[in-house]
Amino acid sequence: MGRSNVGKSSLLNRLLGQPGLARVSKTPGRTRAIHFYLVDEKAFIVDLPGYGYARVSREVRRTWGALVDAYLDRRDEPRLAVHLVDIRHDPTPLDRQLAAALAARGIPSVVVLTKADKISGSAAGRARARARRVLELDADAPLLVTSARTGRGMADLARVVDAALAGRPDTAPSRTGTRETL
Repeated sequence: MGRSNVGKSSLLNRLLGQPGLARVSKTPGRTRAIHFYLVDEKAFIVDLPGYGYARVSREVRRTWGALVDAYLDRRDEPRLAVHLVDIRHDPTPLDRQLAAALAARGIPSVVVLTKADKISGSAAGRARARARRVLELDADAPLLVTSARTGRGMADLARVVDAALAGRPDTAPSRTGTRETL
């Protein structure tokens, strides 16, 4: 989940090791529906429409918002929400709103800073600190730095996703920022 131009499809393709699986475009907002990807006949990874930057009408944005809300309100809620934020920019009010909505629903989440290949290592450290502060994450809440282009952080993200799917409390992100069973 994340803004329209945060690199959701690129990250999904890299995470699943299947270039071209999710549609990638230079134009934000190409994901206009909920896409389900069955992984190893065991679990679905779900690609949701983005929010924010896409050049679409307000009515389409409202429709996307209702679609995402309906998905998150399902009885069989997601085991993990991967909240993507572009590392080059501070989290937006919409990012804060998403973090609060996930917390209010009790959906475990991990914040993933994308596009790390576009900044220096020291800038990445500062971006992590800003994201933690702006999103009001606890000190032990997971926050990953990734690059779909270079593969940076993808193994860490895969471990977090695997742990959430397996229900392992030792490495899975928590609902409240402390380690607890999902």
